[in-house]
Amino acid sequence: MAAPGVDMLARIASDRRRTIEQMMTRVPAHVLRPRLPATRPAGRLERALRRGGREAPLRLMCEIKRASPSRGMLRESLDPVAIAKAYEAGGAAALSIVTEPAHFHGDLAWVDAVRPAVKLPILLKDFVTDSYQLLDAAVRGADAALLIAALLSQVQLQRLITEARLLGLDCLVEVHDEDELRVALRAGATLVGINNRDLRTLEVDPETSLALIPKVPPLVTAVAESGIATPEDLARLRATRCDAVLMGEVFMASEDPAATLTRLQAAARG
Repeated sequence: MAAPGVDMLARIASDRRRTIEQMMTRVPAHVLRPRLPATRPAGRLERALRRGGREAPLRLMCEIKRASPSRGMLRESLDPVAIAKAYEAGGAAALSIVTEPAHFHGDLAWVDAVRPAVKLPILLKDFVTDSYQLLDAAVRGADAALLIAALLSQVQLQRLITEARLLGLDCLVEVHDEDELRVALRAGATLVGINNRDLRTLEVDPETSLALIPKVPPLVTAVAESGIATPEDLARLRATRCDAVLMGEVFMASEDPAATLTRLQAAARG
C-alpha cells in the first residue's frame, strides 16, 4: 500500500508526464503521424468485451504486467508475446498490456511485439495525459487506450475520447466512484472500467464494482477491474449486468497462467 498521505496516482502521473515530454522531443507528433497504419473504425475492443445479456459468459480481458506498486515484481522474466499467445489460445476476449516503465516495469515496445503475434484487441494501459500518447498507441497497433477519470477533467476526457476515435481507438475510461462515473459518461465514455483499487492509496475494495456497475447505463459496456482472482469473484459479477472483467495479477503470479485461465473461463461461463 502507499504510505499514509502519499497520492500514488499523482506521483506516477507526474513521472509519466516527464517521460512523455522527452518522447515528444525525440520523436515529435509530426514525425510520428506518417507512421500511422491505415485507420480502422473504433469499436474493436468494445465489441469484444460486450457480453450480450446475463445468460452469456463474462468476457475476460487478460493483462500482461511485470510489476505493480502494490505487489512489487510479479513476473520478472516476462515474455509478452508468449503470454499473449497463451491468452489467445485460452479464449481471452482481449489483451491489456501495462506499459508504464517506472512503477510497473512495463515497456511500450511490448505492444509493437505483441500486435503481429495475435488477433485479439489490445488495450494499451498507461497513464495518459496527452493526445501524443494516443497517437503513439495507434502507431504501435493498439486498439484502445486507458483513460483515468481521476487524472483528467471532464473537458480533457471528452477531448481525448474524441481524438482517440479519430485515430480508430477505443477508450476504456476508468472510474472508482459515482462522481467519476458521472464525469466519464458526460464526457462520452461508452466503455467504462470500474476499478476496485483506489489509485491514490492503492487500497482494494471488491464491493466497489458491485456497487457501481448497476449505475452504468445499459448501452455502456461495463468492465470490473482489480482484486478479482477467484471463480467466486466471477460468479458474483456474472450475476450482475457486468460485461467483462480485467484480470492480470492472478495470471502473472501463477506458475501456469494457461491453466489458471482455463479454470477462470469455466467460472466466467457459469
